[in-house]
Amino acid sequence: MKILVLEDEYSIRSFVTINLKREGYEVFEASTGEEAVEVFEKNNDIRLAILDVMLPGIDGFEVLKRLREKSPSIGIIMLTARTHEQDKVLGLEYGADDYISKPFSPTELVARIRSLTRRISLSDAVDYEKDEIKSGHFTLKLSDRKFYKSDKEIELTPKEFEILDLFMRNKGKSLSRDQILNEIWGKNYFGDLKVVDVNMRRIRKKIEKDPANPCYLKTVWGYGYRWEEDES
Repeated sequence: MKILVLEDEYSIRSFVTINLKREGYEVFEASTGEEAVEVFEKNNDIRLAILDVMLPGIDGFEVLKRLREKSPSIGIIMLTARTHEQDKVLGLEYGADDYISKPFSPTELVARIRSLTRRISLSDAVDYEKDEIKSGHFTLKLSDRKFYKSDKEIELTPKEFEILDLFMRNKGKSLSRDQILNEIWGKNYFGDLKVVDVNMRRIRKKIEKDPANPCYLKTVWGYGYRWEEDES
C-alpha cells in the first residue's frame, strides 16, 4: 500500500518513513502542503495519508479537504500536538479518519495504520454474502464501497462507510460508544470516545434533512446511538 507522509520537521518525517518502510509500505514524503497535493496528483493510487496540522503555507486541514475532494475514499490520519485538543476535533469534522497526538511511538502509529488499512481494503478482503444492504431510503453497496440515499450517491470517508455498515446491519439496536469504538477503530485504539461523536455529527450532516433532529441516526442518551428506518 502507498502512503503519503506530510510533515515539515525532517526528524519526525524520517522517523515515520523509516518505520513505515520497515512494515512494507511504499512511502511518499512531503514537507509542505503544496508539495503533498502535488505528490498526490502524480500518484493518485496513494491509499492513505498522514498529515501534520501546523505547516508553512497551506495547513494540514486544507490539504485534508483537497485530498478528500480528489479521493473521497482515501484514509487520512492527522498528526496533532498533544495540547491542541481543538485540532483533533476540527480534523475529524473536516473528514479525517483518525488522529495521533505528538509525541507518538512507532507501535501506536503502525497500529492506527493497520486498523485503517484493514477498513480501506475490506471490499477486497471480505467475501460478503450479498452485495448490498438496504434500509428505508438508503442502500449501501459493499463491493464498490458506495452509499446512496434515494438513488443519490453520498460520498463517505472509509470510517463513515464502516459506521453505516455497522448500524445498517444492526437496525433498531442501540450500540454503545464503546461498542462502536471497538468495532470501527479496534479494541486497542489509543484515542478517546469523542471520535465517535464527531463522526456521528459528520454523518448526520450528510444523510439527515435536519441534523439537529435526526430521523435515522438517533441518540440514545447516556449510552450511544441507534439506527432507525424512517419511511415517511
